[in-house]
Amino acid sequence: MSYATTADGVKLSYQVRGEGPPLVLLQGQANNHHWWDPVREDFAAAYRTITFDYRGTGGSDKPDEPYTTRGFAADVLAVLDELGVRQAHVYGTSMGGRVAQWLAADHPGRVGALVLGCSSPGGAHGVERGNDVRRSLAQPDRAAAERALLELMYTPAWLAGHPGPYHTAGDSGMPAYARRRHLAASAGHDSWDVLPSITAPTLVAHGTDDVFNPAANAPLLAGRIPGAGLRWIEGARHAYFEEFRAVASPMVLEFLAGQPLG
Repeated sequence: MSYATTADGVKLSYQVRGEGPPLVLLQGQANNHHWWDPVREDFAAAYRTITFDYRGTGGSDKPDEPYTTRGFAADVLAVLDELGVRQAHVYGTSMGGRVAQWLAADHPGRVGALVLGCSSPGGAHGVERGNDVRRSLAQPDRAAAERALLELMYTPAWLAGHPGPYHTAGDSGMPAYARRRHLAASAGHDSWDVLPSITAPTLVAHGTDDVFNPAANAPLLAGRIPGAGLRWIEGARHAYFEEFRAVASPMVLEFLAGQPLG
């Protein structure tokens, strides 16, 4: 494993695949870099893809202390600094999109193009999932709760033909406290005030049928970030990038191809 060390001494496990301009891939809450396994080769064919395990996940340290999406963005910088990468394109999905928002707002010179997938501005302006979704994920029957999560990620037809393993279902090796810390980080995200300061060329992508992170958040992001484009993936739920890979990956690659790094 390769590691970067943050300013506060946390070791972060990172992974590099492919050759070409650097592209950072940021996964969802309580997940490690394997989130990207089903589609990583789509991007590694043209880019030097960089992933890392958030603190609390995978091979990274797991301190029992508050985590924030802004802090995760600072961790991305530690990885880029370790690799000597001055500027990279950034593609964040779900909570990874929240992390990417902070990265682009706080460190504009380090981000080339920005892709925000199935994400949200959070806070008072973000559209929260419905109570029915919350109840389905909180039910005491663990198997039923896990099934509910998968049905929020993928369509029934896709699940029927793909028995797993599912890389978006969470890092099973995380300690319980780290899961709670990740949940609090994502729930506490609020980037509304800084979104207009993002200067990176931005693409917002979202599945039309996403209720896990409601699709109504996509136009909020696109309307708040200057010059941002919005693309819908028809019929997709939260894990649009995997189930609708044949549409989503070329869409992102086409966008990135028109955005050279400085």
